Amino acid sequence: MTRPVLLLTGRPPEAALAALEQTFETHRLWEANPEDALLSEIAEQVQAIGVFGKRPVDEALLSRFPKLAIVSNFGVGYDLVDAGWASKNGVIVTNTPDVLNDEVADTAVGLLISAVREFGPAEAHVREGRWAKEGPYRLTSSLRGRTVGVVGMGRIGQVIAKRLQAFDLPIVYHSRKPNPEVSFRHYPDLVAMARDVDTLIVIIPGGASTAKLINAEVLAALGANGVVVNVARGTVIDEQALIAALRDGVILSAGLDVFEKEPQVPAELIALPNAVLLPHVGSASTATRQAMAQLVVDNLTAFAKGEPPLTPVAETPFAGWKA
Repeated sequence: MTRPVLLLTGRPPEAALAALEQTFETHRLWEANPEDALLSEIAEQVQAIGVFGKRPVDEALLSRFPKLAIVSNFGVGYDLVDAGWASKNGVIVTNTPDVLNDEVADTAVGLLISAVREFGPAEAHVREGRWAKEGPYRLTSSLRGRTVGVVGMGRIGQVIAKRLQAFDLPIVYHSRKPNPEVSFRHYPDLVAMARDVDTLIVIIPGGASTAKLINAEVLAALGANGVVVNVARGTVIDEQALIAALRDGVILSAGLDVFEKEPQVPAELIALPNAVLLPHVGSASTATRQAMAQLVVDNLTAFAKGEPPLTPVAETPFAGWKA
């Protein structure tokens, strides 16, 4: 029996790769040199794409495959995939929601505490022998008395809020429309919310609609005691405005797991002592990444069996597989 043809844009974890190769005739785009030769060879046969890594899966790529039925994305954010094109052309896009919620929420809270209490510089104070030579590390800001504005109140935003409630922190949120599943105060105006809080945690999708949403005006409204935590996409913050705000004391500090042009991080940002910087590790635990990869496998396997996908994205609701 002929196996369906799958194109993998990047290398999956080994267990996922082995599972996919049992079900599909797989082709490895990340190994292709030149890439175009492989794409031309398999264009008429590809029915499924597994999206791993940072290679954009845009209209130029998608439109090459007339039999394409599913694009399964490794990650809850799928801004690398042109879901609009997929919707217009009867292609299902899936992502990996829920299985990474706890890990990303833990990262957000960890960044917040580190940014407020200066744990990174305090550890360096010990490692560099300065505690014994210079005395105790300076007093820091505190979580006490803070109000947190969550930018985005989807699945992960709600899990972050649940954790923050355990710290007895008041919570409000900004999103395009109120979420009926939560009782927190909703702010339709982001700048107004920033004026009323001193802490922002950003957890919204990337893409053109949210590019540079956290800009100089928002940061100024947040104020000199303000802290920004970003576990969303680097593009949602105006990086140069953030650097200026941190450098000039417009806000107090920031905790960042994502950057505009990863893995490149501006030298000006690295040099700032009031910025906590992580290399996009929000969901990067072994257990969580395995669960994410398994959900990609499960969505693709469902297609191979003619069954409904487990996690189609909003733009491509399932109404049957493309003939």
